Amino acid sequence: MAALDRPVVKPRPVYLNLLAIRQPLPAVVSILHRASGALLFLIGIPLLLWTVERTLGTAEAWAAMRMTLGHPLAKLVLLLLAWAYLHHLLAGVRHLAMDLHWGMDLASARRSAAVVFVLALVLALAVAVRLW
Repeated sequence: MAALDRPVVKPRPVYLNLLAIRQPLPAVVSILHRASGALLFLIGIPLLLWTVERTLGTAEAWAAMRMTLGHPLAKLVLLLLAWAYLHHLLAGVRHLAMDLHWGMDLASARRSAAVVFVLALVLALAVAVRLW
């Protein structure tokens, strides 16, 4: 029987809803690693350069920048960037270890992904306590 003549047992999906697919934790950590890198590159670096440029001028500019960064919304942005930095750093170390073939089995990969995820949140919480 030709391939075109066979009946389709199960219809194939028209599209994949990526938000409905439950990803394993190592995949989530890997996706967040890429997202945090993009966040740091697109928002973190320009914000850091703008802040340094504004504060190097005068003492009044420094005081104005401190007042701006003291606003609760600015603190939330700083906290998000701190989490992105910490997550990107820890996930990058995890990826480097896996490039050296350390922790390549499934149990170790899941465990290291959980450690990265939790440790980044705990360290970001410590930054939040320090900010407020």
